[in-house]
This record gives sequence, structure tokens and C-alpha cells, in this order.
Amino acid sequence: MDRETAADTVVLIHGLWMTPLSWEHWVTHYEQRGLRVVTPGYPGIEPGEAGVEAIRADSSPLVKLGVREIFDHLSEVVGALDSKPVIIGHSFGGAFVQLLLDAGFGTAGVSIDGAGVKGVKALPLTEIKATLPVLKNPANRDRAVPITEKEFHYAFTNNLSVEESKVVFDRYTIPVSGRMLFQGGFANFTPNAVTTYNFANDDRAPLLFIAGGNDHILPPAVQRENYKKNAKHSEAITAFRLFEGRSHYTCGEAGWEGVADFALDWALAPTPGELGKS
Repeated sequence: MDRETAADTVVLIHGLWMTPLSWEHWVTHYEQRGLRVVTPGYPGIEPGEAGVEAIRADSSPLVKLGVREIFDHLSEVVGALDSKPVIIGHSFGGAFVQLLLDAGFGTAGVSIDGAGVKGVKALPLTEIKATLPVLKNPANRDRAVPITEKEFHYAFTNNLSVEESKVVFDRYTIPVSGRMLFQGGFANFTPNAVTTYNFANDDRAPLLFIAGGNDHILPPAVQRENYKKNAKHSEAITAFRLFEGRSHYTCGEAGWEGVADFALDWALAPTPGELGKS
């Protein structure tokens, strides 16, 4: 089947501290290109502004919510579609893209500023600083942990002013599942970790890693190592693209349309290798 005509649906998977609302502009953008867009939330997280307010008021659905429960939920959503979609994920959503492709879902996948699956060992200092407020306290494993405006500005929106960051913070952020962050952060020290991934899967769909050059929480070193491990061990199409100067909030800060179009255009006609930078 021709990949350029195979997919008429895009699935957008959000990351930690976020909900499906964070994709609101991408949904409109892709719908204007004639595609159906699906934005599944994690279990207990509803779409829209009401979903953000509900979780802020009662974060109990996030307590002990783990990677496996979310993966199973996403698998059900994607598997119920009438055709295989393009799957695009941001941050931890990028890790879910990999896990879904490894399980046979999707015509192509794009991981944007994605969290590393088990086996990716890059751990830049800025990533440690951004995640330490949660990981420094083992008790947070069984909690829903909020992020402060200051922490959010450092981890996500470091390209924005404090005032601009607050607007984003107020609209989109929710607490994080501590269990999920611990599972991802300590996967390399955990036998049978829930983020275990087969880098040598020759049958998975094409996979693109997009990195933001000024991303603090998941810097380019994480995406580049992930890309190199996939490209080395698998014959499946694997690619990497660096967007210089962009923060972790690359899907929302000025110029996001260029990232959105590049991701979709590649997914509809995948090519391997390092695709330059911009």
C-alpha cells in the first residue's frame, strides 16, 4: 500500500503534565489539511478545558497510573480505528509512539522531544534538574505531583518570558503521575521495565525523532541516542531532525506550524537518516 495515501488519520499523544488540550492548534491545523485527528487522553484524563479543570480539582485518577495502563488504553484507541493512522507523540507521548510501533500499530510514527525508552542512557544535567523535583522523593511514586510555575518555565517554556510562560501554565498544566515518571526514569535499572522496547524490530513502521535544540527536560542527546540505536539495530526506516533553538514547548511556541508540517509530511513519505537541522 502506498504510504502517501494509506493514512487519513493522525493520532496525537500528549506527554506528562499535559492533557489532549495541548494539541488544540495542531488539531485545527491537521484538519485543515483534510485529516481526521484523534487526541486520546490517558485513563482518567478527559479532553478539552473541562478535563484540565477536573484533574486539577481531583487528581486521584493519576495516582498509581502507570505506563502499562496507559499503553493498553492507547492500544485500544488506535486498534479500534478503521485504518492504521500516523501516530505523533510529544515528550512521554513520544515514548508511547515507539512502544505502539513496536507492537505493530501505525503507518508511521513521530517522537517529538520524546522520553527515552529502556536502553537509552543519555541523561543530560538539564534533564536531571527538570525531573528532580519529583524523583528526589520516593514517596512521590504513589502520588499525583503538581509542577510549579517556576519549574514549568525551566522544563518546558524556557524560550518564553515568565509572563508568557504563565499563560501556557494556566491553560494546560496538570499534576503528573509520579509512578509513571519513576517507571520511565529508572527503566534502565528495572528488569522487565514497562518501557522495554525492541530496537531490532525490522517490521515496525517508519519512525522519526524530532529534537528541540534548546529543550531542557529532554535535550537532543536523548533523541539522538534513541535514533542511533534504532538505526543501528533495525532495517526499518529511522530518521532524525534537529530544530535548533526550540524548547520542550516546541509544539506550542512560535513556529510550531513548521514542526507540525515537517512531522506530517515526513510521516506520509518517510525517508531515513539525519535530515539536517533548521
